[in-house]
Amino acid sequence: MYDSILIPFDGSDEAERGAEHGIDLAATCGATVHALYVIDLPGAPRTVYLRDDEEEMRERYREYGEEVTGDVCEMADAEGLDCVTALRSGSPGEEIVDYASSEGIDAIVLGSAYRGKWGALLGSTAEKVVRTADVPVVTVRERMND
Repeated sequence: MYDSILIPFDGSDEAERGAEHGIDLAATCGATVHALYVIDLPGAPRTVYLRDDEEEMRERYREYGEEVTGDVCEMADAEGLDCVTALRSGSPGEEIVDYASSEGIDAIVLGSAYRGKWGALLGSTAEKVVRTADVPVVTVRERMND
């Protein structure tokens, strides 16, 4: 059914639930897991004085991304699954869809935070992925009362 499953992961509780479901699905299918972390730095113009700090910030995000994608691979390894890690920079929704397309991913599984009625109007990474991906997308949503 699925040979490769992408699990975008940022270390949040929502992403953790998505990763658990994605690992379960991958184990059922015998699929390779792709753990992706997207570095999303603000795009506002910066002064010359902030440039060094930005490079340091990028390095911290990169280190964190390696750590959390490694966590997903540990979960996959515990189920006897192969796992690939990747880091990208940019808009999370766009990078997730682009990675899935470029790597021939069969399905995407990700957690989604509950933002209430008004938060849903603003959109979310999961919503953007669902709308633009060419492959099936499974979202694991946190449920809360309004």
